[in-house]
Parts: sequence; C-alpha cells; structure tokens
Amino acid sequence: MKTFISYLIPVLALSLAILLFPVSVHAQNASLSTNLAGYAQLGTLNCEASYAVARHWSLTAGLRYNPFTFSGGAEDGNRQFRQRTVALGTRFWPWHIYSGWWLAAKAQYQEYNIGGFLSPETREGDRVGGALSTGYTYMLGPHFNIEAGTGIWAGRDWYKRYSCPTCGRTIDQGKRTFVMLNEVLLGLSYVF
Repeated sequence: MKTFISYLIPVLALSLAILLFPVSVHAQNASLSTNLAGYAQLGTLNCEASYAVARHWSLTAGLRYNPFTFSGGAEDGNRQFRQRTVALGTRFWPWHIYSGWWLAAKAQYQEYNIGGFLSPETREGDRVGGALSTGYTYMLGPHFNIEAGTGIWAGRDWYKRYSCPTCGRTIDQGKRTFVMLNEVLLGLSYVF
C-alpha cells in the first residue's frame, strides 16, 4: 500500500492552485467544513475545503483519517475503523453557492483496516471509486453554515481478510466491485 503522504500531495497541490489562481464570483469564495457525524465513526477526523468557481459550482477536496484502535471488541479483541481517505470533487448548487440544496460528485481513494465489531475477523485493503451525494446547507450567519446530506459510492476494492487482528492469518483475499454508503453528513462550515 502506498503511503498516505503520496495521496495527500495531489490534494495539497489542488488547494494551492485554487488559492493562487482565484476565479471571480459574486458570492463568498471558499469554505472549510467538518462532518460532525464522522466523529461518531470511532473518532474519524475529517475536513473538506471548497472553492467557488462559478455561481452554481464549487470544487471540493476532502480528507478523512482515523488511526485509532480500541480494546474490548468481539471476544475481547480490538475494534477499529482505521482509514485514510482522500477525495476530489465538485458540487452543483441550483440556487446559490453555499446555500440551499446541492448535488455532488467526487473521485475517492480509501486505505482501510476494519474489524472487531461482531467477530474478531479483520479486513484491510484499498478502495478506489466515485461517489454521488446530495444535501442541504442552511446559513446560520454570514460565515457559518450547517449541512446535512448523504451519499453512496461505488468502485473497486482490493482486500485481505484475517481471522484476528493480532495473528495475521489470512482467510481470504481478492478484488471485488462494491456499492456502499459513503457518508452521513451533519457538518459545520466556515465560509470565507
């Protein structure tokens, strides 16, 4: 598996390009948000930067990171939903940027290690795919918004399954196509 830094570099490059070559729009230009519901997923840290490129369009770059492992899982093992996720995408705002309903599409990569919830079995791998989501953004004031939404993503998964997190005995490995819930969004945004 590639290191997380190698996936972080394109996101940082895109963010830097957006800041260095701004496009004039008639609304506020940028936002930084976090998904508060994401923290309920065993403390998954997350953020998303957005930049308006037209009256109804914004570009997004998001990161999710969870390095945590918790004791006391299935049969007194460990519980974990460790992940590193990088996403680049766009949002369409039918009414105005950073206000009202939106539709989003993004390309996403995820490196994950999940297990210990219902059985001691652990699964790890890499996922690559595209996601579609929709939601609503409510303006609390000139700079703060709350967001609610949900989405699905589909793609390809290269995985290994282990009988337990510590023994490392492989019980299955392979590739598969997947369709799954991407996120449940209950976010807080700061609009610059």
